[in-house]
Amino acid sequence: MENQKKLGLGSAVSVCVGLIVATSCLLLLGQGMGLAGSGFIISLGIVLFLNVMLSLTFGELHAIMPDVEGGLGQYTLAGLGPVASIISNLSAYVITMILASSVEMAMCGMVINQIFLPMIPAPILSVLLLAILFLVNYNGVDIFAKVQNVVVVLLIGSLIALGVISFFNLGTGTVITAAQQTPPPVTGISGYASLAALAFWLFIGIEFVIPMAKDLRNPKRDVTLAMILGLILLFAVQAMLGVGMTHYVTLEALASSPMPHMLFAENLLGDVGLYWMGIVTLLAGISTANTVLGSVSKILSGMAQDDMMPKIFAKKNKSNIPVAGLVLIFGGDLVMLITGFTQSSGLATILLAASCFWLTSYILVNISVLVLRKKYPDMPGRNKKLTLFGIPQILCIVGNVYMIWHIAEGDARILVYKIFFGLFAVLIAYSVVWVKVIKKISLFETADVHEMNLRSQTEAGMGVKNTNVIIEPPLV
Repeated sequence: MENQKKLGLGSAVSVCVGLIVATSCLLLLGQGMGLAGSGFIISLGIVLFLNVMLSLTFGELHAIMPDVEGGLGQYTLAGLGPVASIISNLSAYVITMILASSVEMAMCGMVINQIFLPMIPAPILSVLLLAILFLVNYNGVDIFAKVQNVVVVLLIGSLIALGVISFFNLGTGTVITAAQQTPPPVTGISGYASLAALAFWLFIGIEFVIPMAKDLRNPKRDVTLAMILGLILLFAVQAMLGVGMTHYVTLEALASSPMPHMLFAENLLGDVGLYWMGIVTLLAGISTANTVLGSVSKILSGMAQDDMMPKIFAKKNKSNIPVAGLVLIFGGDLVMLITGFTQSSGLATILLAASCFWLTSYILVNISVLVLRKKYPDMPGRNKKLTLFGIPQILCIVGNVYMIWHIAEGDARILVYKIFFGLFAVLIAYSVVWVKVIKKISLFETADVHEMNLRSQTEAGMGVKNTNVIIEPPLV
């Protein structure tokens, strides 16, 4: 087995970056630049700093639980107990993914409508595409198995190429001068800080590099370092692309466009840019939704096997697919599409609601590391030089609460809160009833870290895949 551990730091960084970037990031990057202009770079910088602090949290959790694959639910089970575990797992890996994948499907429908089939309404195209992906996954066919890496490289390569072309004014379109540029509606450090929640989505999911730690030559060093370097690389690429967007599109147009990245690509390179960005959006969006349908159903199956969900989610069809979970994700996406929640004007709102759920999971995991530090003060593997008196975790918790509080403005904020608090109330009620009433165990009975490591070692030795984490991280 040791001979297979040949991946270096560069591979870990590339995986980290590839798993974070999605076309929905382009949507929020364009809107953020439209709202604050170059000031949005400060918002990106704030989130970069908070996520670097978060990487120290995940690095420590991996160090004390090196054989656990890194699911938020596993870490919170050890730190805070089963209720927090269910909440963090369903928040980050189910609700967030339903909201995000429905946006990706909506964007795919808009692109097909705009470029290829203007006679068919975009929502109908989105639903048809979702239905096709459901049938593909139901029959156990992974349509992206052989080209997944190509899709990731195409997306990231396109971002870099378009960023360079636009930043250095190399496009075929008309460059907007400073005098022609419209003023940003958001200014000042308090305004930029309020946009941190919007910027947060552009860096979401840094912990997805942890499941590949077993394949790294130096996981103790490279897991945390890969997260930090990946974040810095993402910041540089997105900052360059964001500034480049303002060279070819007015801030007013970026802020008001339902798909600012498509408008930018067309202004930058004409029809070539439109088709280029359209194809990238389709491939990445379909890949994302396809991965969500496949991986989240497995996560729900794993939770059912661990007695955190009803057993029906563990049942599989003849193609070895957990059908109940697949139906749940498909149904959630379908409801979002046919009820109008994913209309062009509401895509950013849906993503901000999804951010609230992931921010909540990160709050729980930061609290967990503080609890585990007190519960296991002499745990082998922990780098005590990086604990920094708990300051990184406190900063993350305060920053995440601040981002939820300033998630949006006006009517958009009210809608985000309705989605978030409504679903979160249902999630808490389910978790408490399931743990206390159905399973009849303590709400805060934590798992033993040593036993979790031993169990993971045993499953790995038997060739058993732990399904209570992201099987294939579903952002791209």
